[in-house]
Amino acid sequence: MADVLFYHLEQRPLEAVIPQLLEKTLERGWRAVIEVGSTERAEALDAHLWTYRDDSFLAHGLAGEDTDPLQPILITTTGDNPNAAAVRFFVDRAVPQSADGYQRIVYLFSGHDPDAVGEARLAWKALLPGNTVTYWQQEPDGRWAKKA
Repeated sequence: MADVLFYHLEQRPLEAVIPQLLEKTLERGWRAVIEVGSTERAEALDAHLWTYRDDSFLAHGLAGEDTDPLQPILITTTGDNPNAAAVRFFVDRAVPQSADGYQRIVYLFSGHDPDAVGEARLAWKALLPGNTVTYWQQEPDGRWAKKA
């Protein structure tokens, strides 16, 4: 059984939210893998995680290197888990099909994209059996409120 967290992005973009979630993941001693929808998006997220804040960065890598098993955070476009991550993030229209093998699944989707919202509803139904599933929505001030 995994914890599955749905994050409905409405007030702040992915680039503002994911670094904070990744920092909390690493603070818990977990490794993370981030599945994105395209190579271009993986490269953009890679660049962002190195520079998202002047006083910090998140050590990570793009999948496909010999160092993949050593990475605390790995960005990929495939469903594999080469760094033995406990947490898997799904962003940019990458949709979880299963929570098998993970302690936590984090699914971030845009509330401004009707197709992404529809995919999230289908993923909710698919992941609900056998997992602890919660839904988080952004408040106008950017804070997260648990809605389900």
